[in-house]
Amino acid sequence: MQWRFKRSVFIVLGPIVYLGITIAAYGAPLAFFADPARLAATVVFVALMLAATFTEGNLSTGRREDRGNRWVIPALGVIGLLGCILPAWSDRADVWTFGGEGVRWLGVVLFALGGALRLWPVFVLGRRFSGLVAIQEGHELVTTGIFAVIRNPSYLGLVVNMLGWGLVFRSILGVILTLAALIPLVGRIRAEERLLASEFGAAYEAYRARTWRLVPWLY
Repeated sequence: MQWRFKRSVFIVLGPIVYLGITIAAYGAPLAFFADPARLAATVVFVALMLAATFTEGNLSTGRREDRGNRWVIPALGVIGLLGCILPAWSDRADVWTFGGEGVRWLGVVLFALGGALRLWPVFVLGRRFSGLVAIQEGHELVTTGIFAVIRNPSYLGLVVNMLGWGLVFRSILGVILTLAALIPLVGRIRAEERLLASEFGAAYEAYRARTWRLVPWLY
């Protein structure tokens, strides 16, 4: 119970700090919330944060971990930090921006859909979902539901979520950061596939042959 409480506090504090830095980068709280799309994105942000407190994902090393892939965590951390500063700043300064309110609202929709897709597999996998590339105790290969189509729905959700966040600010820099995040994510996917193949053998190879890594019919 104490572990769940500490984990929930961490899940809440991280996004609050992220949002606080974003608002500070924009320059003025009242101006930030004056735009309906930015306000709507904030509401979605809080809703996703609260939903995340009900998941059981963790940072467990399990019984087998690919430690060589840990570089992905700080890489995504740096990109995430830039993602809460640069798009907001560019929107405020009107530098490297494009489109109008339609782009902002498209961003809100993508931010919400991506966030939901990011969390969905975390709920499905429960405590088997780790922020590390690791095989957990009692680990099973899940091949039903959305996993019957793509092998990494949570990573697709993260990419869509990041893109949506950048579009909320009409920021070209936000789009560039989303593309940059694909580099560590693909590295992470390849590491996970190697580990799962070594654990589940032919069953995983058959599963990999009939599914897509990230985007159906594309990749």
